[in-house]
Amino acid sequence: MNQETVIRAQAGGRLQGKVAIVTGAGGGFGEGIARLFAAEGGRIALLDIRTDAAQRVADSIGGNAFATSVDVGDKAEVERAVAEVSRHFGTPDIVVNNAGWTHRNQSMLDVDEETFDRVYRVNVKSIYLMTQAVVPAMQENGGGTIINIGSVAGIRPRPGLTWYNGSKGAVNILSQSMAVELAPSGIRVNCICPVLGETGLLESFMGVADTPENRSRFLATIPMGRLSRPADIANAALYLASDEASFVTGVLLPVDGGRTI
Repeated sequence: MNQETVIRAQAGGRLQGKVAIVTGAGGGFGEGIARLFAAEGGRIALLDIRTDAAQRVADSIGGNAFATSVDVGDKAEVERAVAEVSRHFGTPDIVVNNAGWTHRNQSMLDVDEETFDRVYRVNVKSIYLMTQAVVPAMQENGGGTIINIGSVAGIRPRPGLTWYNGSKGAVNILSQSMAVELAPSGIRVNCICPVLGETGLLESFMGVADTPENRSRFLATIPMGRLSRPADIANAALYLASDEASFVTGVLLPVDGGRTI
């Protein structure tokens, strides 16, 4: 039987009328994703523990965005934030679990327990809590899309970020497991894996000051010769969130300039 795929441009944007939650949206990758999603017609809820930062982005986007503070590792706060989104915009169609944290690049033995717990709380537990809060509503609504921000660190780890690498390895593999389990409900789950990026966590990832000399050492490991940028991650997220990716689930998508080759 012949099958024909027809791609139609959506009036007003590729996410026209879709409701999207973006965590960690007050800067970096999250801000880039929120801005692009809004430009493509989405209604965007910007969640961030930094209320002022999220509000700044929402104000600059306009009426199709609103901001609310949330500690993504706290169950009650996540549930409250999701309920607020539903009251404001309706059931979320898209969730981007972007909020993340790292320890400083250093010996694994020098990372204290409090820092270790925070890395896993923000990077891994947050996805568990958000899934519990949004998936039942998505199932009732007939489907949805979840995009987790993993990392190339969970594919090809390097010394100095061992515990962070492990947290992102968890994000990567749980994204694939979620995709299999939620596929019958019409919920797609994919994972974007950025390389070292131009964000506020850059110096922590490097473990040294961000000088041209120090940066060049890291750039030498990326075949395309630069760091990832918010626009790179936002463009990948837009594709995965759009109907163009309606048959794409369980993907680990490196956005890394060739770093994982």
